[in-house]
Amino acid sequence: MLLLDTCTLLWLATGSKKLSDRARDAIAAHAGRLHVSGITGLEIALKHARGALTLPLAPDEWVGRALRRHGLAEVPVTLAIAARSGMLPPLHRDPFDRILVATAQLRALTLLTPDPAIAAYPDLRICW
Repeated sequence: MLLLDTCTLLWLATGSKKLSDRARDAIAAHAGRLHVSGITGLEIALKHARGALTLPLAPDEWVGRALRRHGLAEVPVTLAIAARSGMLPPLHRDPFDRILVATAQLRALTLLTPDPAIAAYPDLRICW
């Protein structure tokens, strides 16, 4: 089962060529078993609010449509995930990415991400 990071969701939903061939193959192979963290909604909304991301719809509508269109399951941010993210080694300063790492670790998910800094975390499977 795969957990998509925010850029992976954005690239999947927009049909971007930034997705690697390996990422595309993994998405196809795991159809029906793809996950997105609830924190991704916040990250998308904040990027949109500050003008770093243009969407054709309001962020909440866009995310909802993307999840339905691609058959993605939402993983809520639990207290355990939040606490685990705060206990991670300081390898990555982005709190959104730390939530994704903790989610993948606790849910035994492979994180689909192009971010090389994330690969340094222990007990984490990544794919790109």
